[in-house]
Amino acid sequence: MAAFPQLSRVVPIAAREVWAHEAHHFTQWLLQNADVLSDVLGMDLELTEAERRVGNFALDLIGTDLQSGTTVIIENQLETSDHGHLGQLLTYAGGTDPSTIVWCAPKFRDEHRAALDWLNEHTEEGIRFFGIEIAAVRIEDSPPAPMFRLVAQPNDWTKRVHTETAAASGVLTPRQAAYETFWGGVLDGVRDAHPQWTSARAASKDNWITLPFGTTGIWYSLVCSAPHPRVELYFGSSDASSNHSEFEKFLSHREELEALYGGPLDFQPMPDKVACRIAAAYPGSFDVLDGDQHEGLRDWLLATMERFRPATQEIRQKIAMGG
Repeated sequence: MAAFPQLSRVVPIAAREVWAHEAHHFTQWLLQNADVLSDVLGMDLELTEAERRVGNFALDLIGTDLQSGTTVIIENQLETSDHGHLGQLLTYAGGTDPSTIVWCAPKFRDEHRAALDWLNEHTEEGIRFFGIEIAAVRIEDSPPAPMFRLVAQPNDWTKRVHTETAAASGVLTPRQAAYETFWGGVLDGVRDAHPQWTSARAASKDNWITLPFGTTGIWYSLVCSAPHPRVELYFGSSDASSNHSEFEKFLSHREELEALYGGPLDFQPMPDKVACRIAAAYPGSFDVLDGDQHEGLRDWLLATMERFRPATQEIRQKIAMGG
């Protein structure tokens, strides 16, 4: 008789059993685990602040879609969706001008899903509403694992995260279309070799894309601007003093960072600007309109990130430990 594998069962757990209090537990947990929400939404999400004041009220979470640089807001609750939280969501949207509005709850009433669908159909292009059902599961005695499910989204979101809508694609310039093709290939390569690097699935029409670094206000950029394409660690928060302070920490580890990377890096403090960067430059030029050059640069970007990312992450950990 054939031997069958020993299989366990996934046991659902109510959200309240894992996160007892919405503000103190769930919101704070989500602030530290934005990647869970990133995976559901299909975007690289950086959450920057909890309990943001909006007039006399407090927004649960605010952050940024790293690919577009636009604002994301999140309203949480640990009960079935209700009218009060829908009203709060709209109030916070009016006070923060977001592009992405997310409502998390263990269960959504049909009328609240319908309200999110109506908002997605009647608000302007670039504004999107999401409903996400939250729960947790465990296998036997394992620690609980989050289980999030998208239950409301823009009608074209599935298509959008793979490519732009047909209408938008119709007005792309030749250069924008070429960048979209190029970055689509880069993201495909990243997802195949290193799926943990990014949750983004939409290809950029610009000459750059970003990948998460793991620290608020700092990210990786893959850039195709003149004179040479580059991979960089970009210190890009709105606070210049914070950017330069974080940059100086890496600068103090320059010798070790370059040894880990395996070559020289370009440290650019850019004192007259808000941002700073540490870059590795492509040895040649690049014209995105020349399709014959795409494969070579895609391979270089991936190979360079495979050296640059672990080196910078090791220094990040050393700095975090006070080294």
